[in-house]
Amino acid sequence: MNDIEKLLEQNRAWSEAVNQRDPDFFARLSRQQNPDYLWIGCSDSRVPANQIIDLPPGEVFVHRNVANILHHNDMNALSVVQFAVDVLKVKHIMIVGHYGCGGVRAAITGTECGIVDYWLHSIRELYSLHRQELGDLPLDDQVDRMCELNVKSQVATLAQTKIIQRAWLRDQPVSIHGWVYGLSDGRVNDLECTIEGLDQVPQLYRVDRLDPVPPKD
Repeated sequence: MNDIEKLLEQNRAWSEAVNQRDPDFFARLSRQQNPDYLWIGCSDSRVPANQIIDLPPGEVFVHRNVANILHHNDMNALSVVQFAVDVLKVKHIMIVGHYGCGGVRAAITGTECGIVDYWLHSIRELYSLHRQELGDLPLDDQVDRMCELNVKSQVATLAQTKIIQRAWLRDQPVSIHGWVYGLSDGRVNDLECTIEGLDQVPQLYRVDRLDPVPPKD
């Protein structure tokens, strides 16, 4: 049995075991998804969204990429956010990094990683802004601190999107949270940088920053 055949066999065994425990499980799951949560996390295989917060399938809408970054021109991520907010009506969006992130480490150490270097450029810029305060820390501590700063930056970036701001303008409850997961202990660190309204966004980045132009006579 090769690797792929083994995975398929494990899938069959898992499906049968679930059906034995709960014969209606897949029927319920297939009818609809109605999650309250959108998880935007790192692609790292050690950071499984549902397991970390102990929720079953169907309860968390998930988007993952290298180093949990949100770019304003990333149509993939923005499409996920829009579907989650406008269609699924999620109430909470968690941007979740993890300590020891390899993408963050590569960004601040200058490691050559090919095309992903372009993806990580915003982290290098963020590191440059904070380099003076981080410079005396050991490298591992710098990486962990940058994991936190990166999450906070992504929370602010998401709050500046029209998708989120228009939801707030129509009084739709959506909160954006910043977390960092610890691989060594399985605990989530809430960075306490939650944004839950347009009043928490700097005026420069608000969709209502300008007064409407009065009609001409």
